[in-house]
Amino acid sequence: MSTVAAKEERLDLVFHALSDRTRRALMHRLASEGTSKITDLAEPFAMSLPAVSKHLRVLEDARLVSRAVDGRVHRFRLVPESLAPADVWLDGYRSFWEDTLEALANYAERTPVPNKRGKRKSS
Repeated sequence: MSTVAAKEERLDLVFHALSDRTRRALMHRLASEGTSKITDLAEPFAMSLPAVSKHLRVLEDARLVSRAVDGRVHRFRLVPESLAPADVWLDGYRSFWEDTLEALANYAERTPVPNKRGKRKSS
């Protein structure tokens, strides 16, 4: 697999992992609480431990979390630097959105606002 293809594959894994709200919530918990046991991470969710484990596996596959095993205890930690490829990709569109939002703001500032009777107020 070429370097470009490998980077694209990693980006796909990251965005797939981020596409689910439960996985984003797990990442948020790890960001705020630090290294945590799987049982602690699963506590607030109305799902089985195996279901939470599957979500954590997706995050691991994307390298967004890492697992340390000590006997039967599995501890997870966030690997925030793995978000860098997504940040770089999104950054390529940042100027587009900033320019688009700036143009929208300029348009909104120039356009008179209609009053309740449908007539336009003059500025």
